[in-house]
Amino acid sequence: MKQKNLKKPNWIKIKFSIKNINKIKKIKSILKDHGLYSVCEEASCPNLIECFGKGQLTFMILGNICTRNCPYCDVMHGRPKIKYDKNEASNLANIIFKMKLKYVVITSVNRDDLHDGGANQFINCIKKIRKKNSNIKIEILVPDFKNCMKTALNIFSYALPDVFNHNIETVERLYYKIRPSGKYQKSLMLLKKFKNLFPKILTKSGLMVGLGETKEELFKTLKDLKNNKVDILTIGQYLQPSKNHIPVYKYISLNEFSKIQKKAEKIGFKKVICGPFIRSSYNAEKFSF
Repeated sequence: MKQKNLKKPNWIKIKFSIKNINKIKKIKSILKDHGLYSVCEEASCPNLIECFGKGQLTFMILGNICTRNCPYCDVMHGRPKIKYDKNEASNLANIIFKMKLKYVVITSVNRDDLHDGGANQFINCIKKIRKKNSNIKIEILVPDFKNCMKTALNIFSYALPDVFNHNIETVERLYYKIRPSGKYQKSLMLLKKFKNLFPKILTKSGLMVGLGETKEELFKTLKDLKNNKVDILTIGQYLQPSKNHIPVYKYISLNEFSKIQKKAEKIGFKKVICGPFIRSSYNAEKFSF
């Protein structure tokens, strides 16, 4: 039976403000002029107006075409035309320096076409950014490195981030539906293996709720993440980017979010960020340290 479209409750409606419209336009212009992308734009993040208005964004490397087609995600999918832009790391470092950012989040599309899943480009970016500013804190939000986890983990030893983030996204039962090209246990394995190799680096993961998971399944996922050495957890409401994406099964109430947060804190994460509009890199500098 097809899930019906639900009416958005009042706590899920985004308030638009034109107060920082010039800042928003400026950031979009900077990205376009330098051939860079943000996941904020590409994934239709509901917090774009707020974050761009504050001069915050999450950069997306390795182009804007993902080799996977997850039914919840609005990022363009297909076959990337090039391996990667050789100037991308330098352009990124220059922009971050000019913007005087003290904390930066870098993510990427999935690149299953690359032998290292794009890990080398993450390293290139980290090195270039730190060369410009050795005091900056860097968080990377990485894919699962489906066919090359060992290779990718070895590569990260050459330039470590301050926070290593990989999103579990949903509970195990729904994984085949939400992330058909991924595997729940493999995502957990990536987080644990990274922490085992680099115990001093903070690990982070995030998931969406409102996709049809039960309370028991959600709490099991929280325990799985903690048991696989995740330090920081983000939990937010899934919002359907378009009618072509998987619909929302349920809107989680503010009271329910409060209960989920308390449960996660009791499980023992160092930090838990939970709420309707919480996304993996939302206010990352504030919540990670």
